[in-house]
Amino acid sequence: MKNHSPPIIGLAGGIGSGKSTITKCFNAIGIQSVDADDVARLVVEPGSNCLHQIHQRHGNDILLEDGSLNRNALRTIIFNQPEERLWLESVTHPAIRKEIQSQLNKTSSKYTLLVHPLLFETKQNTLCQFVIAIDVPIEIQLQRVMARDKISQENAEKIFITQLSNKERMNRADLVLENSGNIDKMNAKVIKLNTKILELLVC
Repeated sequence: MKNHSPPIIGLAGGIGSGKSTITKCFNAIGIQSVDADDVARLVVEPGSNCLHQIHQRHGNDILLEDGSLNRNALRTIIFNQPEERLWLESVTHPAIRKEIQSQLNKTSSKYTLLVHPLLFETKQNTLCQFVIAIDVPIEIQLQRVMARDKISQENAEKIFITQLSNKERMNRADLVLENSGNIDKMNAKVIKLNTKILELLVC
């Protein structure tokens, strides 16, 4: 049976690049999206197989009182023990990939935006017809991450080390979207980019 799911357009940007804000701009003009960060939270919810495996490995220290994942505790572990990050990815990435595909299959807009901080690193770009890379100054990213997650600059920089640089991401992408933080300008940029994507999909 032929797959009638919409074409997939990747939106790749590192942590703090403004993916959520940009995604809302696309959603506002009728483009549906699947966000890998949302999926990553979903697969470690209480009762999930992933959370069970993480609990088995790290004990009660990685659980909050309500039984949900203590993200800060787990983040500290994987920051300081790179081998634990690799183990965690071996557990969560297959579950994330499966759930992403399930959600993509349910969309119905002209194309679907696959929003992913590790699009190239996890080879999810192979699902995409085109990839948009977000261009944002590293200084702005650092400020956003430190303020949002209430972490030190040192810990924020450790996250960046695990991701492609903005330059590498842009070199591998088909389209680039500059995001210096002005929401009004971003709405206009997204409308213009949407027109270009629709033209490319027709070609």
